[in-house]
Amino acid sequence: MTTLRPVADHVAAVLAGAAPLPAVMASLTDAEGLVLAQDVTAAWPLPSFDNSSMDGYAVRAAEVAGASETSPVSLPVRGDIAAGQSADQALAAGTVVRIMTGAPVPTGADAVVPVEWTDGGTDTVTISEQPDVGAHIRRAGEDVNTGDLVVEAGTVITARVLAMLAAVGRGSVLVHPRPRVTVISTGDELVDPGVDPGVGQIVDSNSYMLTAAAREAGAVARRIGPVPDDDATLARVLAEAAAECDVILTSGGVSMGAYDTVKAVLTDLGGVEFVKVAMQPGMPQGCGLVDGTRIVTLPGNPVSSYVSFEVFVRPLIRRLLGHAAIDRPRVHAICSRRFTSPEHKTQFARVRLSRRDGLLMAEPEGGQGSHIIGGLSRAHGLAVIPPEVTEVCEGQELVVIDLMAAEGSAT
Repeated sequence: MTTLRPVADHVAAVLAGAAPLPAVMASLTDAEGLVLAQDVTAAWPLPSFDNSSMDGYAVRAAEVAGASETSPVSLPVRGDIAAGQSADQALAAGTVVRIMTGAPVPTGADAVVPVEWTDGGTDTVTISEQPDVGAHIRRAGEDVNTGDLVVEAGTVITARVLAMLAAVGRGSVLVHPRPRVTVISTGDELVDPGVDPGVGQIVDSNSYMLTAAAREAGAVARRIGPVPDDDATLARVLAEAAAECDVILTSGGVSMGAYDTVKAVLTDLGGVEFVKVAMQPGMPQGCGLVDGTRIVTLPGNPVSSYVSFEVFVRPLIRRLLGHAAIDRPRVHAICSRRFTSPEHKTQFARVRLSRRDGLLMAEPEGGQGSHIIGGLSRAHGLAVIPPEVTEVCEGQELVVIDLMAAEGSAT
């Protein structure tokens, strides 16, 4: 009996030696979604000067003490300060200055009276509520001081992080670039979508699926194919891909068939190990190097190919991107219907998730055959059934890879 490789061992083989791609400098626009490769510190404080948080009037609080609806205080208005104006103005005693949100607070002022507490006067203003000292003033450095660490290396650059990087003046940052992935689909039987398949022909769905999955994982991906079952043609395509990308993915041609071209060509080239992994779906697998470029060979059945991508390739792409957390989130759910699982293999069962009486439920979706794309397209997750379990009972708790979860953080 052939010894099957445990899933965890094949994950380790695919990830062996993988490290974040060397950092490159990228503009903030291009850095969105990537992982920061450097600590970023503030070159100046935030805010960088005392400014008003309200439209209103800059005042000396002591001069409007006691102001109320029944006993308002009136003072002359000596000018306006708009956002973007110089911060070198001074407030003369016994006067106020009209000020706009974000405008620098004039020297001598220690509070801002919101316009809603006044009659809105432009020559003389009547104030009907007393502000506290410091009211409605954003003090310089109250958010960030010069030299503060504002974003750590390893952080995913989200919209919120971009705001911080821009605020401290970083127009470009060091990031780990997106891995370049080439998806190669092989087989004389394959035709492109839009072409009516003849007898014995199959529409190529795998290469589109895997290219999209690679992009969803954060890679820059392109597809090549279908490539015919010709050794010389495939060897040339592999060599060209290896010179231009970081990871090659193939789909199909890695089983024990007489016409498994991928396996034959890569065996001749050397550097790729083909194994049987103790999993369902997705038993035939391979990984290694072609001309120094990583290659992962996936089985040809669509569900097997997709599940294999999720288990082995997605973590590789995330590692190359610089993420520390490379796996999708896993959730716990209650099985809503009994099903069986193969002995000695980890099953990745397609399930739909729903809420019932406050509990997360997992319903097996369609048949579990490796060719059933419909069930895969409707699934919300992959329930991970350990190899020692052969029957999953209704009410049993399952660990489910959440295919609908948003991307996690880098750490």
